[in-house]
Amino acid sequence: QDFLAARLADPRLCIDATCGNGGDTAFLCRLVGKEGRVLGFDIQPEAIASTRQNLARKGLAAELHCDSHANLLQYVQPGTVDAVMFNFGWLPGAEHTVHSTAQGSLSALCAALDALRPGGVLAAVLYSGKVIGDAEKQAALAFFRSLPLADYTVLICEFANWADTAPLPCFVIKREK
Repeated sequence: QDFLAARLADPRLCIDATCGNGGDTAFLCRLVGKEGRVLGFDIQPEAIASTRQNLARKGLAAELHCDSHANLLQYVQPGTVDAVMFNFGWLPGAEHTVHSTAQGSLSALCAALDALRPGGVLAAVLYSGKVIGDAEKQAALAFFRSLPLADYTVLICEFANWADTAPLPCFVIKREK
């Protein structure tokens, strides 16, 4: 959140690709202000409901969609989004058997990059561990590392003294041509 707030000047359109309980959605709503637009996605109805309640408590609003983040280009035009945030894994406080997967996440990451405007930022937090393994994390890292330098700047922010299963923040900045 700090990186996006410092990097984006006057964002107008942002996406929370994994609403969860709405923490990132609320952050994006505050970031774009009253003139901006925030879309939130989650495949779990309970996540959409939790996000809606969280936003209402804070006096914020977003367009929430109970849909896969891989479908985000059905809701926005390519090249128009200032920021897309992903927090992969599972819904905090919910059943751990429902979680994001490498295949679905890679499709969503591709859609998010297409949605970004030049200068826009994709932020993704990757997880691994006993419950979900690390296939999704490794697939996302391979994807990020394969992006052409002429088009993207990729930052992978590892914690040097934390466990391998610690959350791994990653940022992709779409270069201006």
